[in-house]
Amino acid sequence: MIKETVIATIQDVVDSFSDAENVKIDENSELFGKNSIIDSMTLVSIIVDIEELFSDKYNKEICLTDDRAMTREQSPFDSVKTLIDYIEEITKK
Repeated sequence: MIKETVIATIQDVVDSFSDAENVKIDENSELFGKNSIIDSMTLVSIIVDIEELFSDKYNKEICLTDDRAMTREQSPFDSVKTLIDYIEEITKK
């Protein structure tokens, strides 16, 4: 459920870019860094979208930008996979 939700949310945002035709989002897609197809403002928008989706659709409140996320050795926002892993970690509690 988490993997599919995250990938679909990011894909929806990327599909709205006119210059991102035929870009397919998967677990290996970079979210932040030189090889990312999104900028930092778009990443913030994706984070908000995912938080709202989990609240509305799954009745699960998550915060992806708390101290726990920001102080990790590996950022949850490096790639789709690291974001999925982080969401799985915080939703198990």
